[in-house]
Amino acid sequence: MGKWSLLISVFLGLLAVTPARAEAPCRDDVVFLRGDWGSARFSVDVADTPEQRSRGLMFVESMPTMSGMLFVYDREQAVSFWMKNTLIPLDMIFADSSGVVQKVHDTAVPGDLTSIPGGSNIQFVLEVNGGMAKKLGISVGSEMRHPAIDTGAAAWACGS
Repeated sequence: MGKWSLLISVFLGLLAVTPARAEAPCRDDVVFLRGDWGSARFSVDVADTPEQRSRGLMFVESMPTMSGMLFVYDREQAVSFWMKNTLIPLDMIFADSSGVVQKVHDTAVPGDLTSIPGGSNIQFVLEVNGGMAKKLGISVGSEMRHPAIDTGAAAWACGS
């Protein structure tokens, strides 16, 4: 890796984990997370229909470092994921209707058919590259910010 490539990679990595400013606008293609560990910003595709959620990140061969997919359900419910036809390791960050993280599953194994339960009161699931949650420190109690999270119930609402 050349000197400029390395510098650009370091700069982009720093941008991704700098504190998310309250004035940063909420957008459908961005999820912010914050906690005692700091904050992070992920570029996301949103899966909010049954068809999109069932396909998820299947057959994706690679994903940029600070990217992922946000699964949005109509209401809190019990959710469970698996890695059928998934080619890359993923972290799964399960959050309730207020966007508070209830569980983090670290580095799910590609192709594994074992069920990964997220809990009984989950409305949002963020999938990111395997190991990223641990690397950043994302844990239970972290807060998620996205326009799909009802501002009346959100722990970290858009516009706040």
